[in-house]
Amino acid sequence: MKKRIVLALLGVLIVAGLLAGIKALQIGKMIDQGKKFVPPAETVTTYQVQPQQWDAQLNAVGSLTAVQGVTVAAETPGKIVAIAFQPGINVSAGDLLLRQDTSIEEARLPGAEANVVLAKVTLDRDRALLAEQAVAQSEYDTALADYSQAVAEVEQLKAAIAKKTIRAPFSGRLGIRLVNLGQILKEGEAIVSLQTLDPIFADFALPQQSLAKLQAGDPVRVTIDAFPGEFFAGKITAINAEVDVATRNIRLQATIANPKEQLRPGMFVRVAVGLPGRNEVLALPATAVLYAPYGDSVFVVEEHKGEQSGQAGMVLRQQFVRLGEKRGDFVAAVSGLKGGETVVSTGVFKLRNGQGVVVDNKLSPAFSLEPKPGNN
Repeated sequence: MKKRIVLALLGVLIVAGLLAGIKALQIGKMIDQGKKFVPPAETVTTYQVQPQQWDAQLNAVGSLTAVQGVTVAAETPGKIVAIAFQPGINVSAGDLLLRQDTSIEEARLPGAEANVVLAKVTLDRDRALLAEQAVAQSEYDTALADYSQAVAEVEQLKAAIAKKTIRAPFSGRLGIRLVNLGQILKEGEAIVSLQTLDPIFADFALPQQSLAKLQAGDPVRVTIDAFPGEFFAGKITAINAEVDVATRNIRLQATIANPKEQLRPGMFVRVAVGLPGRNEVLALPATAVLYAPYGDSVFVVEEHKGEQSGQAGMVLRQQFVRLGEKRGDFVAAVSGLKGGETVVSTGVFKLRNGQGVVVDNKLSPAFSLEPKPGNN
């Protein structure tokens, strides 16, 4: 009985050993196949990095402000009896915008003017009598004072009427109407915005280190997201007399031609100040850069021979770079690359160091310093 049990156990151990051996052979074969496995090459587009000549310029961001801009407001309290403008139209200096109730002033004006006439008659008569010494000097002085007082009262009424007859202080474009007919205006209450749009100011700031390169009259180009592919030309017209102590930046103001009134006050703009000379840079497409918190990198395409097959192929080498100015579709590589090197131009987020690739530039996008997208 014991012999049978021992033989049975021995048989089980032999079977288990055979199964373990077979499994070990299978795993070993899979490991060898994994070591020999070469992942399929990734198809990529490439760009050969070459030196380019870029116009020297300083870049900044800023905002637009009107050369003349004001919110027209009521000078005195009163009821609106007439609105003489349409929102959004162009007006000239002196155009009537709004009229407040002036019935009281207009009712008092004829009586005040009659007092002026009477005081003038009295003054002329006393002047003639004074020459003949028929009246005292004091009576003439009283007549002169009465006349001046009557004239002042007329002028005061006319001034009150003028303040309630609100006109455009300068030429420009009106904004949205903020009041309604019959409304009682308070002193200083807003009526409508009035802005001069052509030309227009671009306010921006640059680091104090740039101050020595700047002067009034330097050319300026402004771009804005609202009009992709377009730029607006102007020049620097004012450099602030002091540097901001908080940011150490110098404020500048450029005057931009705006004949079509496309630019409006308050818009965010990108400003490029042109400088004399040109800079040589190593430019590569911005889409070739793998941006990461620990450092930006690109994938350089190099020829490499396989250790086992001995065949030549293209592989990737991840190269960290330091970037500089961005212009159009390109960004300048300050360090990390050399002229003539070929980098992957698109789809870099899915690549890894040492990966085999196949170059196919049939679908490679066109890169430009001044791109003009057809649809944005």
